[in-house]
Amino acid sequence: KHEAESGRTSSVGNDILGFNSQGKVVNKPDHGSLDWVKVCEESSKVITFIDLAGHEKYLKTTVFGMTGHAPDFGMLMVGANAGIVGMTKEHLGLALALSVPVFVVVTKIDMSPANVLQETLKLLVKILKSPGCRKVPVMVKSADDVVISATNFVSERLCPIFQVSNVTGENLDYLKMFLNLLSTRSPMTDKEPAEFQIDDTYSVPGVGTVVSGTCFKGTIRCNDNLLLGPDALGHFHPIAVKSIHRKRMPVTEVKSGQTASFSLKKIKRSQIRKGMVMVSPTVNPECCFEFEGEILVLHHPTTISARYQAMVHCGSIRQTASIIRMSADCLRTGDKAQVLFRFVKNPEFLKVGQKLVFREGRTKAVGNVTRIIGYTPPTPAQLKAKLTNKPLQTRGEGRKRGSGGAGNSNSGPATASGGNAPTTTTANNTASTANSQQQQSLPNQGSPVKA
Repeated sequence: KHEAESGRTSSVGNDILGFNSQGKVVNKPDHGSLDWVKVCEESSKVITFIDLAGHEKYLKTTVFGMTGHAPDFGMLMVGANAGIVGMTKEHLGLALALSVPVFVVVTKIDMSPANVLQETLKLLVKILKSPGCRKVPVMVKSADDVVISATNFVSERLCPIFQVSNVTGENLDYLKMFLNLLSTRSPMTDKEPAEFQIDDTYSVPGVGTVVSGTCFKGTIRCNDNLLLGPDALGHFHPIAVKSIHRKRMPVTEVKSGQTASFSLKKIKRSQIRKGMVMVSPTVNPECCFEFEGEILVLHHPTTISARYQAMVHCGSIRQTASIIRMSADCLRTGDKAQVLFRFVKNPEFLKVGQKLVFREGRTKAVGNVTRIIGYTPPTPAQLKAKLTNKPLQTRGEGRKRGSGGAGNSNSGPATASGGNAPTTTTANNTASTANSQQQQSLPNQGSPVKA
């Protein structure tokens, strides 16, 4: 509702575009709303659009969408009349940092004056050619341009630029043709053990707990037994998949690179958080509190040193981590270093080679996970022992007095510890024996005894 009122995207939205075998778009809504099931049935190829927030206020949502949903390509929208704003550069930088190929769509060319449009394009080309970006901008003006740019898009540093108008429909056919020619970037790993990353959780009435996310490896089928974790202590729990939905359709299996929603048996929504994973038991998963990463600081107003804390985005994990130590004394903008991080709250499931984005306010750093320091969670027996063996705290110097009284029952402090009897009794056995000695010796002296 507030998105419609303010005109801003504030959450991660999804929509699909289907193409048939002739390359024609099949998204034709009957009576208002678009039926995803019908689109999927008629399509030979389906493209999913992940709508991310453009406003600065929702940058963390955009970062989460880019890291958690693992998109194949980025489509950077630029308003021809508004030109290139600060957030355009921010989002372009984010896509470059995560190595996502980007193409640019300049919209609203019907309402923009010719000179403003030319200025916008000129600045766009300048930014794309800059040393930080090093892209080759290609203005798409014919069908041949579309074919050339689509075939060389992933392998080379090409960045196609489309100029479209949604009012007149100008050049929209080129954009649709380009989207139809794109192929997926994710490798085929259907035969490997399953690995699924959770992006979101829901509680659906009549169904129970539902989790959505992306399958990064392997194939997951209905009634498969997987391990869900890590929880707050770092444990992985067995879980069964009740049913699977994909693009709002019930399916029997999910393959690598696909997004899906699972209904889970016998688990509460409160036990699941974003960033948890569901993996095959053969993976033998290990969680970690500490990990090493090689990071490059893109921007920081001052210097970064040890004990600095910031938000780490790594896949769908979003948690504050502090720097324990690093290879340099301090880091400034443009510096590269090996850094040891430690998560502040929960242990997480990480893998070597994962991309991470490190941000806090205006500070931004990107990098890769280079080493994981395994964390062995305590077993239930160890936890129980830890809780039961805890000695109760006594107030002031009570424990010292109690131990002093055990040696000499007639001394002054012994009578004092007699008054302190109820507290020291539970603390340890020595104090209770001392107490009993006092209780026996004190009446012989005729001194008062406190209950």
